[in-house]
This record gives sequence, structure tokens and C-alpha cells, in this order.
Amino acid sequence: MKIAANVGPALAFEVADADSIAELRHQAEGCTRCDLFRNATQVVFGEGLVKSEIVLVGEQPGDQEDLTGRPFVGPAGRLLDRCLEEAGLDRQRCYVTNAVKHFKFTPRGKRRLHAKPNAGEIRRCAWWLGAELNILQPKLVVALGASALYALLGPNAKLTPERGHILHPTNRPPVLVTIHPSYLLRIRDEQEQHRQRREFVSDLHKAAAFRPA
Repeated sequence: MKIAANVGPALAFEVADADSIAELRHQAEGCTRCDLFRNATQVVFGEGLVKSEIVLVGEQPGDQEDLTGRPFVGPAGRLLDRCLEEAGLDRQRCYVTNAVKHFKFTPRGKRRLHAKPNAGEIRRCAWWLGAELNILQPKLVVALGASALYALLGPNAKLTPERGHILHPTNRPPVLVTIHPSYLLRIRDEQEQHRQRREFVSDLHKAAAFRPA
């Protein structure tokens, strides 16, 4: 067991007060906690069964998620679904959300290119992520990428050395650390892409097989 002694500053903040995910989602629709709401189409909140034992946390919505209002429905989401299936983890068992609930992008003509959320935006949006976890009380949280890991455990937790490990922060659900599926889409070397995908599926298999001590 790996102990994560330093829970990140994000989830140490006060979180939204709500009794249900539905109530929380309704509150988030009017969120102006950071400036990302100004250009995004809508807030993209988490979705899944309220009794989900596993919560998958990504970085932020992409272009298709921003337009549909649903998390992980674009190319990275479709790849995640295939990898979850290979790992034997039914997405229906999971609640899927993001560290940041609004799409941050840079316009390029008619295209909107993903822009990485900064630390302040992640911390402000952790108001919602912390509340989601408080309501769901999952047995395991899967941090998909560095932004999710920062939101959950703060700046002292690093993706590369912790990848594939399950960390046990004090008074928080265990956190399995892995990459974001969009990383696989950016790898140009076919052999390296296959290797990274195998490792990603292996990480997800650990989530599927996880049983609390």
C-alpha cells in the first residue's frame, strides 16, 4: 500500500453543499467560480450511477463534450470505452467526471483547440469535484492524467512515478494513478502507442480488480 500523506490543496477547500448529484449538477449550471464559463457552451458535469464504486476523473471537457453537455463522448472518450472493455471494467459501474467542468480552448479559425487548465482553474473547480466525491463515497477514484491527479492530491503527487499505483490519502478514497486516454491519441510512433495502450489497459484492470482492504 502506498500512502499519500499530502492531500492536495484543492480538496482541502470548502466544497459545495448538496444532498444529491442531481442537486449539485443543478447548482453547477450557473457556476462562475472561474472565467472559463464565459466562452464555454455549457457546464459539463459528471454522470453515472450514484451508487458507482469507481469514479473516473479526467481533465476537462473537450469540444464534443462542450457541445453535448456529457463527459467523455469525444475521441478520447470512445478510446476510454474500448480500453475499459479490454480491462473488464464496465463503464456502467463507474461515475465519470472531470477536474474542470468547462471547456478551455484556443480558437483556430472554425476549430477550437484544447488548452490546458491552469492550477487556479483546477483548484476553483475542485469545489464541485470534492462535492461529487463526498456524495458518491466511492471505493476507488481513478485519476486520468496530471490535471486530475493535481485536483485530487495536489502538486506533490507526480504522474510518472506514481502511474499504476494506488495511493491512499488520509480520509479520502484510494486513488489509482494513470494517464489520460487523449495522451494515447497524440503518440505518433505506432509501437510506442501500442505499448502505452497495453499499460493503460493494465492500469484500468487494477481498478476493475480493486477490493478495499
